[in-house]
Amino acid sequence: MVALAFLVGLWTAGRRGMLQGIAAEKIVDLGPWLIVGTIVGARTLYVISYWHEFFEGKPLAEIFMVWKGGLVFYGGLVGATLAGIFYIRLKKLPLWKVADILAPSIALGYVFGRIGCLLNGCCYGRACNLPWAIRFPADNPLNPPTFPVHPTEIYDSLLNLGLYAFLAWLYRRKKFDGQVFGVYLVCYAVLRSFVEMFRGDYPEYQHYLGGWATPAHLASILILAVGLVLLGLLPRSETTRG
Repeated sequence: MVALAFLVGLWTAGRRGMLQGIAAEKIVDLGPWLIVGTIVGARTLYVISYWHEFFEGKPLAEIFMVWKGGLVFYGGLVGATLAGIFYIRLKKLPLWKVADILAPSIALGYVFGRIGCLLNGCCYGRACNLPWAIRFPADNPLNPPTFPVHPTEIYDSLLNLGLYAFLAWLYRRKKFDGQVFGVYLVCYAVLRSFVEMFRGDYPEYQHYLGGWATPAHLASILILAVGLVLLGLLPRSETTRG
């Protein structure tokens, strides 16, 4: 599902780039940089967030075993952003134009990534008795709860599918370069914070601010602030309509 997320994301971004006069091949060539940056960043933040698992039980070699699960989206977003900036500067591409091209596709790729979480049995929700509650099988190797829980992975997927549609609409109507990327950061932070209210997979020590905030809540505050700063400071004089 992660591979499918990258393929769909790069394909849609490539087509969108042509509206800005940027060849699709340049967006596709950016793909390997984004993939490496995403995986390294996502795994690094996971290891930092769940350090006790590696220093109090798991073999340290498992730090590099990403195929066993353990990727944090915000870490992947930061890693991909840094790798993307390096590539964009290397190829002398317009930074904020490319950021706008990629933004809707990040939301779309996230839809598939969260479906992967559902299939994997991670990122599950708190116990609930709603009609749409789900149960994970007892033999799932990640040992999620087998009682009914909120399908938070589905919540995330549906909300980001809607976010993708909105950003794709906004892209053709943007007022300045960087607007779509800034709006993505703000909207994703808000949507993620909402879904986090139903998450049930965090250990007790990862609840902050009186127990209501998760690590993703804290990261969302930072991402929201970055998005608002970008929307407030990016120059309007470079306006380019898609």
